Amino acid sequence: MKPSFPYFLKNKFVKSATALTVIAAVSAPYAAVACTSFLLPTTDGSGIYARTMEFGIELQSNALVIPRAYTLHTTGADGKAGMSWKGKYAAIGMNALGETTLVDGMNEKGLAGGVLYFPEFAGYADGSKTDKEKSLAPWDVLSWVLTNFATVEEVKTAIQDMSVINVVQPQMGFAPPLHYTIHDASGASIVIEPVDGKLKIYDNPVGVMTNSPSFDWHMTNLRNFLKMSPLNAPDLKIAGTTFSPLGQGSGLLGIPGDSTPPSRFVRAAAYVQTVEKQPSGDDAVRLTEHILNNFDIPKGWIQTAKELKIPLEYTQWSTIADLKNQKYYVKMYDDQVLRGIDIKSFDLDAKELKKAPLSPKITPPSVEFAK
Repeated sequence: MKPSFPYFLKNKFVKSATALTVIAAVSAPYAAVACTSFLLPTTDGSGIYARTMEFGIELQSNALVIPRAYTLHTTGADGKAGMSWKGKYAAIGMNALGETTLVDGMNEKGLAGGVLYFPEFAGYADGSKTDKEKSLAPWDVLSWVLTNFATVEEVKTAIQDMSVINVVQPQMGFAPPLHYTIHDASGASIVIEPVDGKLKIYDNPVGVMTNSPSFDWHMTNLRNFLKMSPLNAPDLKIAGTTFSPLGQGSGLLGIPGDSTPPSRFVRAAAYVQTVEKQPSGDDAVRLTEHILNNFDIPKGWIQTAKELKIPLEYTQWSTIADLKNQKYYVKMYDDQVLRGIDIKSFDLDAKELKKAPLSPKITPPSVEFAK
């Protein structure tokens, strides 16, 4: 797989006042509740991180490359200027709504992570009561993590001194309820969740995260699926009659197939634990893509009451990150070809960040037959 970064594509980012009005009108719990993320362990002790990004309105995401020592700023309490810092590490990933913040990405050390929706359970600190220099807006957390730290352990230590504050995102009109999944090149994983004004940090042995409820609830819920296995169920004999499984996959019979966060969490955990692992590199990326495809949500699969006229939530894009080789991949709803960004191919000491719109190439290429 040869990574490519499509700078030549025409930027079609258009700020739509109508779209922003829709965002503000849609209540937070219904804006994006179907994101799925996981870390697939590799045979060389690292991992491949992947996630889907679902949303009802168009996020108009771009791919970003943030160089080392680039100055980033947070939004403070009441929308005023917050803390600022110069990044220690370069990072690549995806933004949303034209902001210079990452909602998903990876840095030059192989630390990766994503922002996922956490409706009804996210509870932020009061920004008027926190230290400005230790306060982050909900959408600034991931950029702060990826530009400052190399490992999960470093993040666990530093995040304990920080607060994620209740501040309105200007374009959305409310404070988006978020939680965060973080992984590093050693295969370590954590989940960070703001609850009741404090940050709860969980080690994540299964590497999976979806949406609400809280991560500890999802881990307890896995105890309802202790019999999931890639091995087919044995024959059953009743009163001298033998009953055999109908086809393949009977060891996973009963694994939930709906798109609720608890069901997606269980299903992702099942895939991660059962597939045949590969070493880091192209084969592992392709394996990860096959798993990720199972969580793709087409337009219309999830609907609310029709009279509310809420935009259909769907998988706008999906990403994969090879943490050992520092290669990041993305594919869009209208372009399912996986495109790559190799962070090592950039001048990481550049003065300006780089941005690339991910315009779709809708027409599939023709199959070329030998003459």
